[in-house]
Amino acid sequence: MSMEENGLPGPDNIIFGEIQVLLAEKRTALAGLRTGIAVFALPLSVLSALIATSRYYRIDRVMPLLLPLMLLNLGLVVLGTWLVFRSIRRIRHFEHRIRELSQKYRSLAQFIE
Repeated sequence: MSMEENGLPGPDNIIFGEIQVLLAEKRTALAGLRTGIAVFALPLSVLSALIATSRYYRIDRVMPLLLPLMLLNLGLVVLGTWLVFRSIRRIRHFEHRIRELSQKYRSLAQFIE
């Protein structure tokens, strides 16, 4: 009597399940990467708008407003950079783990790549 007849998954199904979980985690990391890029781009667009409208204001009059805005933009740039690098590191980790599984189980490699 095999494991599948007892209602338990076979070893191939367990490996496929693990790969599916790794791919789901990779998709989540890609979503984090997309979010990090968007958060990083927001301060750049705000600064572009400020530069484009700079002839309509005097820097000495708007400095009390400009300084907090620049600090907020700096925080967004740091957050976006952290999200991007964290996501890239996680994606590499998941790719490495999937490659290990495909090398270990050669019969499943054709389905993975």
